Amino acid sequence: MKASTPPCMGKDDKVILFDGVCKLCNAWSRFIIKNDNQHIFKLSSVQSKEGQAILQHFSMPIDYFDTMLYVDGMEKYEKSDAFLEIMKQLNAPWRFFLILGIVPRPLRNWLYDRIALNRYKLFGKYDQCLLPAPDHESRFLSND
Repeated sequence: MKASTPPCMGKDDKVILFDGVCKLCNAWSRFIIKNDNQHIFKLSSVQSKEGQAILQHFSMPIDYFDTMLYVDGMEKYEKSDAFLEIMKQLNAPWRFFLILGIVPRPLRNWLYDRIALNRYKLFGKYDQCLLPAPDHESRFLSND
């Protein structure tokens, strides 16, 4: 892990990176916008210049995306760990999903990988990244 704050982020930012063309991932970002009432998280597609810079910071691929990435300051979480860290910060009833933490990480990540690797077949794909609705722009990471 690098000792500096990722680019485009403040040291206290909590950013969820997601595949902007994946329909499941877009549904996930809409879920976060709807249920993150305290505006804890910022969102960024992995295809955006901000998302690409963060991926590069953590030496992750910038042309193939097989995991959600959650960045809390300088700490990164991937796969099922990212999901659990995010759920931990949402209000009830979503914290119920923390029960999945009792499942051993290798098994959780195996299941995560099955979904991630088949997400386009299972849920579909957009031709291009969707832009945030104007009333949600503040929820997305911006380099401005």
